[in-house]
Amino acid sequence: MEASADHSTTEPAIASTDTDQSKTAPDRTDMETELSQLEDRWRRTLADLDNLRKRYAKDLDRERAAEVAKVSAAWLPILDNLELALAHAGSDPQAVVEGVKAIRDQAVQVLSRLGFERHDEVGVPFSPELHEVVSVVSQPDLPSGTVVEVLRPGYGEDGRQLRPAAVVVSRPEG
Repeated sequence: MEASADHSTTEPAIASTDTDQSKTAPDRTDMETELSQLEDRWRRTLADLDNLRKRYAKDLDRERAAEVAKVSAAWLPILDNLELALAHAGSDPQAVVEGVKAIRDQAVQVLSRLGFERHDEVGVPFSPELHEVVSVVSQPDLPSGTVVEVLRPGYGEDGRQLRPAAVVVSRPEG
């Protein structure tokens, strides 16, 4: 009886093992198929990302070249006017000075159109974002930290400066 009891318990164990193997074989095939699909998607996504990176690099180079051409074209009239001023350098000196001033004004306008306003104001409070102090003088009639003189104009706005204005500021007496 013991043998038949052992035999009866052994058969179901073997039967359940066969059933487990039949369940794992399709599961394993499904998992391998899914893994293969995921690997394929991953490789395609990686290739798409690489193509996007290459396209972005080309677009960036193209945009840089277009901006350089745009800025260069904005400066061409100034260069033309400088050449005209040099051609007339032997004539009336006052006319040459007026021509150079006009060219300077034209250059300031180009910088302004590019987003870099000129800062050469006197009498305004010192701002570390817009000014660079080169000297300090006593001015009893002005509040401390007032711009007294601009030695070199600055260009730009807060947070976007080509260069700060070099200024002389007042300080309290004593």
